[in-house]
Amino acid sequence: MSPYEQLLHLAFTAPNDVKYYLTPTALRAHDQLRTAPPAQLPFRFEQVRLGLAMALLKLVSELGDHDESRQVLDVLHRALNEARSPEDIDRIVGRDARLFDRLYENLYVNEEGEELLNLFGRTLDADAPELLEEIAQESVDLARTLNFETDED
Repeated sequence: MSPYEQLLHLAFTAPNDVKYYLTPTALRAHDQLRTAPPAQLPFRFEQVRLGLAMALLKLVSELGDHDESRQVLDVLHRALNEARSPEDIDRIVGRDARLFDRLYENLYVNEEGEELLNLFGRTLDADAPELLEEIAQESVDLARTLNFETDED
């Protein structure tokens, strides 16, 4: 299983989340990027980027009960599953650009949350499949160490 797929399974564990977010499109994105003909590479790359970003935002939302992360997560999910081209992705994401602007407002994060957001930013900036693969592996390593227990103090 690729780091991309591992991260999806680490981020989406609740039965309803698995059913909703781990769609065939999300689960196959990495394999489809690896086997895509040159004309499809840009779109398949964007699908993997969306899947990674979704997983990272899911972890952020679980770590800090952050509603804005969930809202952006849903936009990314919609783009991953509805878009048929990079232009479709831009259109879907562009309609809700204000949610991305609000993502960092009123956000309290601990060190783990900052690391997740750093990985999210690197995912958005990545320009090659190898970079996404590296980010996915770092994300898997981090996700395995996260503590989602809330401290009542």
